[in-house]
Amino acid sequence: MILSNKEILQCLQHGRIAIEPAPGTDSSIIPFNTSSIDLHLGDDILSPKEGAPVQMDLRHGNIAEFLTKNSDHPKISESLPYSLQQGKLVLAKTRERVAFPICEDGPCYAARVEGRSSLARCGILVHFTAPTIHAGFEGTITLEIINLGVHNFLLTPGLPICQLIIEEVKGIPVEAPNQFRGQSTPTGL
Repeated sequence: MILSNKEILQCLQHGRIAIEPAPGTDSSIIPFNTSSIDLHLGDDILSPKEGAPVQMDLRHGNIAEFLTKNSDHPKISESLPYSLQQGKLVLAKTRERVAFPICEDGPCYAARVEGRSSLARCGILVHFTAPTIHAGFEGTITLEIINLGVHNFLLTPGLPICQLIIEEVKGIPVEAPNQFRGQSTPTGL
């Protein structure tokens, strides 16, 4: 069951989910649609280096370490945006930290991250795979962003970049040993 904007507000007020900074506190724009909440681009970008003499081999795991070693890590600001070139993939993170605690007295919630249609119309794909934010997750959300458009696109902190669609989990899940907690970089660390 997808939560309505009123249900999302109730979950925030009762601590069933958390979003920091709190939605709508630093903007005159209400960040809610009827069944989602907008999240914003943070100030960290991870840009994989092109032409590096390396080959990614997923059999060995530790993708985060590989990406950290083989990427540039520009900080962006309003005065120094990142120009996302045509055909280029970057990793970024949301400005907001989210938490979906597993509550023994239920209910618990999970979410899906979806791109915004306004960006898609420009050829910008945001979080185009692995959209699930599991119950128990806590941290910033890593976003895969690729420019399939015909123009370069400026990424600035605070840009409404994606939307969070929140769903109720049926039953109380068991904690997973590989659950992300405290994630704060675009690599998921």
